[in-house]
This record gives sequence, structure tokens and C-alpha cells, in this order.
Amino acid sequence: MKIAVVGSGYVGLVTGVCLADFGHDVTCIDKDEAKIAALEEGVVPIYEPGLSELVKSNVAGGRLSFTTDLATSVSQADVVFIAVGTPSRRGDGHADLSFVYAVAREVAQAVEGFTVVVTKSTVPVGTGDEVAHIIASVNPGADVAVVSNPEFLREGAAIDDFKRPDRIVIGIDDERAREVMTEVYRPLYLNQAPILFTDRRTSELIKYAANAFLAMKITFINEVADLCEATGANVQEVARGIGLDNRIGSKFLHAGPGYGGSCFPKDTTALVKIGQDHGSPMRLVETTVSINEQRKRAMSRKVIAACGGDVRGRTIGVLGLTFKPNTDDMREAPALDIIRGLQDRGAEVVAFDPQGMKAARELMDNVRFAESAYEVAEGADAVVLVTEWNEFRSLDLERLRASMTSPVFVDLRNVYRPHEMLRHGFSYVSIGRSETEPSERITEAAE
Repeated sequence: MKIAVVGSGYVGLVTGVCLADFGHDVTCIDKDEAKIAALEEGVVPIYEPGLSELVKSNVAGGRLSFTTDLATSVSQADVVFIAVGTPSRRGDGHADLSFVYAVAREVAQAVEGFTVVVTKSTVPVGTGDEVAHIIASVNPGADVAVVSNPEFLREGAAIDDFKRPDRIVIGIDDERAREVMTEVYRPLYLNQAPILFTDRRTSELIKYAANAFLAMKITFINEVADLCEATGANVQEVARGIGLDNRIGSKFLHAGPGYGGSCFPKDTTALVKIGQDHGSPMRLVETTVSINEQRKRAMSRKVIAACGGDVRGRTIGVLGLTFKPNTDDMREAPALDIIRGLQDRGAEVVAFDPQGMKAARELMDNVRFAESAYEVAEGADAVVLVTEWNEFRSLDLERLRASMTSPVFVDLRNVYRPHEMLRHGFSYVSIGRSETEPSERITEAAE
């Protein structure tokens, strides 16, 4: 099957590469000539484990190509995926659909014969209707079925998510598209991936509802963590205790500095706006957005408190800048707000991230970037672990402490155990836990 993917950003590139790996003939399209030239040379513009290797193997196999020529590729395609960005619109928080609609106009001018046009971008309810209207207006003779097929990819695990999905959601208003989309995902039948066919508007809302629910789950456990700190309970054990309930589940119950990234912030905000526009307020989501924004800044105050209430003139080392590990994505990363908060109180900040340094340099001012975790610690009055990269999980604690001016360690991801940090001489602060864990207190009482 010939497939054209318009937009070679994160979603479009992963989608195109994985479909090519399924055996389809895929062309990835983008207006950015430099990006396309780099991809043709096998240089992938984003960090995603395994993606570079898949690009090279599928290009070599003749199943994957890259171009800036939308018209030719679309005219030859059986299926066209629209996978361009839908960032929050400046000023009001609505999803910016200008890129989606611009592509729809170009696609309308280029399609030949029956073509399924698939919206892969995350879009508000009713966007598919507008895409269909645009195509019909630009090219009244176009024989097109517009489909919604939202993505559910986790950055850092996107390839596995695409090839072994929990579900595939496909929204259709034209039954002819059912057979075509079934054929697109036929290779996943071996994995027994469930395909949910529904109407287009329902499909569009499923994506927003899923992300909002997960964001609420993260925000819930973060508030529970605050209560744990106030009462002396342990948030990790609370999370395990409720996560063992199959109705709740253990995922997204890890307390931390708040959610960030390319999806949750913009999608929760967009869902709030969708609810307001339709006179059906999403109160829980509104509160989730507000709490998450406040939490990021509150983490800088937590660091300041750990340093005795004053960081003016002090050096604070930050480990991890991206919003999560195994990505180079800095969008809405908690580290941005944490570092600004520390700088506002007069701190000098030195930071290191295994993959996010390039993007961070464009977003941060007056930050000194180090080459390793241990360089971050040299002369630091405190070290803050913000992103739980694997290489931060087994640090040489003796070496780290010996390098620091003051052995203050603030663990915003609960990577380390309190008793271990205390044994190595650190003044240790984490999220939703006391300095000694419940099992240790029980042992001490018995003794």
C-alpha cells in the first residue's frame, strides 16, 4: 500500500518509519528542506531509541523515502496521514489548527482517485468535519474519506507503542475507509492489537480524554505526596497500595515535579477550551492544569527550603532537564520552571542532561552546562535530581558528596532510598517521604 505522511516531526516520523517497517511503501513529507536532506542522509532530527536504525534499514530496503514534494507523493498515495503539529494557540490556549488546515488544502489539490485522508495529529472534536469541508471546497471532485486515527505514543518508547499498541482507534464516517485502514494495520493482527472502529468525533475525543485522565492521575498522586509529607506517610507505599487495585492500576502513580512534554500540557488545556466552547466545563481538568502549573514552581521552593531558605549566591546543580528520560524533548519540562525559580532567588545553576542540552541552551539563560553528573556536583551547594535518566540511578554517592561544597541532595523522582543517602552523609529530601522509611522506623522501634 502506498502511504504519504505529511509532517516529519515526532509523530509523523515514527508513524512513517513504523508503517514502512510493516512493509508499506511510505513517503514522509516536510517543508523543511534541511530536515529532509538530513533524513535522506540517515540523520534523525529527534532522539528516540531505535528510530535511527529503523530509518536506515527501511531506506535501504526501498520502503521509505523523504521529500518536500507533497503534490507528487499525495497524488500516488492510497492513504495520506496528516501528522503536523497542533500547539497551543498563543493567547487563548486553543489547539492551533492552522497547520492541519493548510495541509488539507494542499492535499485537496493533489489527490487523484479514491484516497483516505487520516488525521494523525491531536485535534479537537469536529476537526475532521472541517478537513472534509476544506477538501470538498478546494476540490469538489475529490473522492476522499476523512478518518481520525489518534496516536498514543510515549516519547522514549514510541516504536514499541506503535508496534505493540494497547489499542488502535479509528474514527470513520465513510464505510469505504474501514477496509483501507484495516489493511494499513493488518501486520498488527499477529499481536492481536484491538482495533476500535468508531465515528470520527468520538475518535477525536478519545485522545483528549485519555491524556487528560492520565494527567489527572499524575496530579492526584502529587497531591497525595504533599499530604504524605504533612502526615509522615510514604507516597510510594500509598501508590503501591492503591495501584494493586485492578480498577486503578499502578501506572502514572509516581510522584514528582509535575507533568510536561509535548502532549499533556497542550491537550489538557485544549480540552478545557473545548468544554468551555460547548458549554460543558471540564472542572476536574481545569483544576489539574492549575495544580500542575503551581507544582512546577513549588519545586524550586522545595529546593530552597532544603538549602536552609536561602540560595542567593549559591551553586545549585541540576541533573536532568528533559520532561522525561529517553527523549530530548524540553517542551513544558518541569526543569524550566524549577531553574527559573532558583535563579529568581539568586542561585547560580549548573546542569547536565544526557540528551536535552542542545534544546535547553535555546530555552535557558545564565545556566552553565556540564558534561557529566559529577561535574554538576563540583562545588555545588545542592544537587537536584529532576529527570530520572538511568545513568542517574546508580551514581557513585561517595564521589558525588566529596565533590560538593554542601552535601544537600533533593530527589524529585524518589530514585534513591532515604537511609542509603543518609548513610553516605547527605542531607536528603525527596517527594512524599520522610527521612526514614516506615520499614526502618518499625525496625528501630523493635530494637
